[in-house]
Amino acid sequence: MKRALLVMGNQILPNEMAELEKHFDVIHLWKEKGPETVLQERRNDIVAIASAYYMPVSKTLIEALPNLEIISQFAVGTDNIDLAAAKARGIAVTNTPDVLTDDTADIALSLLLALSRRICESDMFVRVDKWRLNSAMPLGRTLKGKTAGIVGMGRIGQAIAKRCEAFGLKIVYNGKRKKEGVTYRFEPDLQKMAEESDYLILSCPGGAETRHMVHAPILEALGPEGYLINVSRGSVVHEEDLVNALVEKKIAGAGLDVYAIEPNVPEPLIKMDNVVLLPHVGSATIETRGIMGGLVVSNLLAHFRGDPLLTPVQ
Repeated sequence: MKRALLVMGNQILPNEMAELEKHFDVIHLWKEKGPETVLQERRNDIVAIASAYYMPVSKTLIEALPNLEIISQFAVGTDNIDLAAAKARGIAVTNTPDVLTDDTADIALSLLLALSRRICESDMFVRVDKWRLNSAMPLGRTLKGKTAGIVGMGRIGQAIAKRCEAFGLKIVYNGKRKKEGVTYRFEPDLQKMAEESDYLILSCPGGAETRHMVHAPILEALGPEGYLINVSRGSVVHEEDLVNALVEKKIAGAGLDVYAIEPNVPEPLIKMDNVVLLPHVGSATIETRGIMGGLVVSNLLAHFRGDPLLTPVQ
């Protein structure tokens, strides 16, 4: 008899989902019209969860599943999971680190380039025939010699820094502490770093420690010629302060892949020409999503075989 696996989102690709269905009795919670009823009916059967960053695995859910043994997260960040509740129950948690580093860093640079060179505006300029009509396309900004202030110098932050260097940007970074082996200049004061940055790039973890760390004073320090790029979590930015800073032209623009309450994007942001909006696609390539799904499968199978987990969350 197959073990019952609760799949909470629809991001796992067909090949990896077929592998899960081969080994588990898969409950597709996101397809259910009455998810609460399904959970109540199958609560004693479910021994594993395949979770996604946008679906909360709360203490309430964890406590409602008495035989739950493992949560295998389809993402790097785990701020959607109540890790304390999982630990208290002895429930293993895994994630998918490393594999999405390059794709997420590419998205950060895509946003930076789109803002600086007005890529989205230029595309529309051609499509609505303004170029043929000899209208003047507003000028963009060069990257060379500018400063990128990176918040979070983990794997993704370092990959972003390397890409920024290739475009001639100077690098400074901020985090909880100076990163051993990293040669870029460390600035412990976020507001001070924002003041000297032309681009403030967020690649730090989400969660309580970083919630709303980018708020009105930081945005004012970034200044009217500075841009905010966020590929971390929407919770890191005080979204109302960001909207106000853009409306009042306290910063030049923003490139966002993440939001406070996804998929809800504040209406004022949608109407702004100086904001580039993406639907949380940092890891969204066929190759990377396939590898991530493979890790979810491998961690689950390893757990039930009694083998060491590939990527346990400590």
